[in-house]
Amino acid sequence: MKIFRLFLTLALLALPALPAAAQSVLADLLPDQNAAELVPGADGFGPIRDDLAVAPVLRGGETIAHAFVTSDFVGTTGYSGKPIHTLVAVDKDARIAGLRLVKHSEPIVLIGIPEAKVKALVDGYKGLDLVAEARSGGTGHQVEIISGATVTVMVIDDSIVRSGLKVARALGLGGLAEAATTGPALEINPDAAPPADWTEMEGDGTLRRLLLDVGQVNEAFATNPDPRAAGRALTEAPETTFIEMQVGLVSVPAIGQALLGEAQAANLDVWLGPDDHAIAVMGQGLYSFKGSGYVRGGIFDRIVLIQDDISVRFRDRDHRRLNAVRAEGAPDFTETDLFKIPAESGFDPTKPFRIQLLVHREVGPIEKVFHTFDLAYQLPQKYLGAVPVAAAPAPAAAAPAVAVAEQEETRAQAELWKRIWLDSKVKIAILATMLAVLTGVFFFQHYAVRNERRFYIFRMAYLAVTLVVLGWMFNAQLSVVNLMALFGSLVNGFSWQAFLLDPLTFILWFAVAAALLFWGRGAYCGWLCPFGALQELTNQIARKLRVPQWTLPWGLHERLWPVKYMIFLGLFGVSLVSVEQAEHLAEVEPFKTAIILNFVRAWPFVAYAAALLIAGLFVERFYCRYLCPLGAALAIPARIRMFDWLKRYHECGNPCQICAQQCPVQSIHPTGEINPNECINCLHCQVLYQSETTCPVVIRKVKRREAVAAGSKPRLGQPPAGHPNAARKIEA
Repeated sequence: MKIFRLFLTLALLALPALPAAAQSVLADLLPDQNAAELVPGADGFGPIRDDLAVAPVLRGGETIAHAFVTSDFVGTTGYSGKPIHTLVAVDKDARIAGLRLVKHSEPIVLIGIPEAKVKALVDGYKGLDLVAEARSGGTGHQVEIISGATVTVMVIDDSIVRSGLKVARALGLGGLAEAATTGPALEINPDAAPPADWTEMEGDGTLRRLLLDVGQVNEAFATNPDPRAAGRALTEAPETTFIEMQVGLVSVPAIGQALLGEAQAANLDVWLGPDDHAIAVMGQGLYSFKGSGYVRGGIFDRIVLIQDDISVRFRDRDHRRLNAVRAEGAPDFTETDLFKIPAESGFDPTKPFRIQLLVHREVGPIEKVFHTFDLAYQLPQKYLGAVPVAAAPAPAAAAPAVAVAEQEETRAQAELWKRIWLDSKVKIAILATMLAVLTGVFFFQHYAVRNERRFYIFRMAYLAVTLVVLGWMFNAQLSVVNLMALFGSLVNGFSWQAFLLDPLTFILWFAVAAALLFWGRGAYCGWLCPFGALQELTNQIARKLRVPQWTLPWGLHERLWPVKYMIFLGLFGVSLVSVEQAEHLAEVEPFKTAIILNFVRAWPFVAYAAALLIAGLFVERFYCRYLCPLGAALAIPARIRMFDWLKRYHECGNPCQICAQQCPVQSIHPTGEINPNECINCLHCQVLYQSETTCPVVIRKVKRREAVAAGSKPRLGQPPAGHPNAARKIEA
């Protein structure tokens, strides 16, 4: 039973922490906030309202503003996949009286951008007029983008404006009020006839186009306050197409059939959940509306859908490539993509919306300036019909915002993880194949290691696949942060749906749990860790280049082993106080720099990762041996393994020291025992175990067999008569 519990616990290592109860974020964060720091002159907060997650900001007992946290009203998930909590105060005129970035897990610090810079940007929203934002659809202000934190800034901007508008309308601030429905309610007409061809779709407004040439873009950037923008003008001819972008609402059945064809339209229906919608975006020209900067779990930061005070930013899970445009007469586009508009966004397909395109221009090595262009879209009347009076739903009592958000999140996650697994079939198949091959090698290691050269080639090839495919392509690098997330989830409750959102992480941790029972930590550390593979491959290259290899004295080596355990325990202790602080300190792991971000980070992080790799050129797997907290965490239960697969001779360690001297990570004691806490299961000792040229025990056995064979040859036949040995007695 204990083993089963450990197995289940290890299988849950990647689980993110979730709220323990349905309460507002404001209730959790407000006790630690200072009213005077949020709104100058304030002396306290009043009680949180029962009907709305809003607290009055008081001065002398009088309400001067209303405080709320953006995450209670709108989605604030950032680049990290976790919410960005911003405390906002809005006064009676619907102007933002104060803001404070109170909690986030964004990697802005990790990529070298000071958090103070982002907080200063947030402070810049003080005085923002939400009445003007309501008139402009939330785009009446200039967004100050920070290079390297585009997604983070855009999410913060979006959450401040949209949540501010919701609160102002709910409280009637500045004369704003909840929008009243006027005129007949409209719905999509499922019986509308599809347009005949591309020309008809362009002519009747089924498709809307944004066409920008180089001259228009240069002119737009010439008005940028940063003079460097005009100085970096595009050099192509002014009439050259910068971008042509076409958009169609393909979740409308008639448009989907005309643009996608029947087969792709049917696939679209399967992909979309109830009340989900989708747009097709097609483009060509010098500029890509999609770009190449997004990563797994990331956001497409160049386009955003805006409708009134709703904005939808598309994550990669909301995206599919469009194989072909089936409409007759369609141009040849270089990019054709589908983007899902989730039901929980509140999008109304019957109302106008616009796609905002963010165009950037580099003005320095890592600095950019930005400009936005809008493509307006209104679904043509022929695709709409009036909602029958009898079918119009009766008004329902408004549910608490937090309860609604939790219901939407639960439903969205249930649908999401299933789609993610389906969309990740190729990745899952590759990982499953790697695990199957590795399992076969471990089970039949006696045969796998017989030929030393072939096994060496196989191991190097496997590590190369681990590094390139599993690491750099799939970003499937486990981290000690997963362990801290596990602890948080056990304390605060967890969701299987959330656990299943990352199939590769799920499968890897499940495999690690199984491997710990069979072989110890070495199955992951020695074969499936991308950074470990990078260390070993670079060390092998160094050996080929005759870089000297250093073997630390056993006494020093043994005393450096505990360092990684102390690092892990230190991180775990900090996580008991602050998970966020522990995540920052977990930068002792160079995985994000070397594997996830491909060394595209601020120089201190790159220098740290490079220093570890350089040390590994002289001391193989230097980081794994002495510093890795993840390796330490996996090594703690390593001794519970049920089987001992690594074979040894009685002579190992006394007197023979060959295996101990040749072990790549010095995990074999001088007395011959293998330390399971440090062994990475590279199987080199098993190669030596069968080596007829290196292992003294095997060499002695071979010589004995040869001697026996040589001595038994005369028994094969009697020497002929007259032979000098014919009368000699042959000894056995």
